[in-house]
Amino acid sequence: MNDWMAHLKAQQGVLENGHDWRFPTDEDLEPATTAWLSPLSHLTILECEGADAARFLQGQMSANVEHADGRFAPLTAFSTPKGRMLANAEVLKVAENRYWLLLATSLAEPLSQQLNKFAPFYKTTLTRRDDIVLIGLVGEPMSMSQTELPDLPTNAWQMSQNKTALALRQPGPRPRWLLALDEASAIEQWNRLAVDLPVAGNRLWKREDIDAGLAWLDAARLDSYLPQMLNWEALGGVSFRKGCYTGQEIVARAHFRGQVKRRLQIATLCEATPPLPGTEIRDADGKRVGELFQAIVKTTGDACHALVILNTGKEAEPLSLEGRALTIEPLPYPLERLDPETLVDA
Repeated sequence: MNDWMAHLKAQQGVLENGHDWRFPTDEDLEPATTAWLSPLSHLTILECEGADAARFLQGQMSANVEHADGRFAPLTAFSTPKGRMLANAEVLKVAENRYWLLLATSLAEPLSQQLNKFAPFYKTTLTRRDDIVLIGLVGEPMSMSQTELPDLPTNAWQMSQNKTALALRQPGPRPRWLLALDEASAIEQWNRLAVDLPVAGNRLWKREDIDAGLAWLDAARLDSYLPQMLNWEALGGVSFRKGCYTGQEIVARAHFRGQVKRRLQIATLCEATPPLPGTEIRDADGKRVGELFQAIVKTTGDACHALVILNTGKEAEPLSLEGRALTIEPLPYPLERLDPETLVDA
């Protein structure tokens, strides 16, 4: 995607950490009230294609592949036999016998290597689609008349597509969509949208994910959490009605026996320097009660917005991280099982 990278750099974009873009306008943007565009290089597409692709995926992931029907794009998890997540993803059916897995860029290769242990036994191939550009659109755009994008879906986890692009609605307090296009179309549509919309780094998109209570696993933390620890069943990412899949027994046992003792929470951390993921959270007695999953500086510039993995029952206690006060904020969804079957026709 050399042309796409050059296009972003021509707009004074700076690439950090290999997949995070920053623009000069980031600090002046009012993300709570302004619609904006962002390149989503921290996410990518892993394509699964073949006559047996659906049957192959059905035995590997927590979602029911039948729910991915070209309109609804369910969340899913890929796990070890012990139920620990190798990746979490969203499943998009883009054509007959062809599925896209939307996931963290750093997990595309590890997940591909894992799934390729089994893919040869099915008529299925896995391909990392580095030729697909992902763009975030946050807030209602003023006009779509000059673009060639499909109609934007109105409900979270819904998708629409035409010959040139795919639009995927994402959750959050503000309307937002992920757009997937080939490189040439991405540059053209970006330029048309940018006539009315400011450009922002994907750090702002990640803040929207935090507001939505949505955590994307990365390569540094694969094989660390049960899906429920990232609230994946509360987001509809686990079907307890489908058949067996790798890790299913452990995931189901943890659910039905109430054995999930750590949960994803939204938090505010005082001071504006984001600590490293994995930094320990301690209670008033100095006991370790959780860890930082992700932290992004707030728009106010005086604190961090964060996702944390916290021992259950500790939400109201005084908490700290590296001596800095940590306050748990409300999640935008209840911590209870959400059957994806109820979302398919929503």
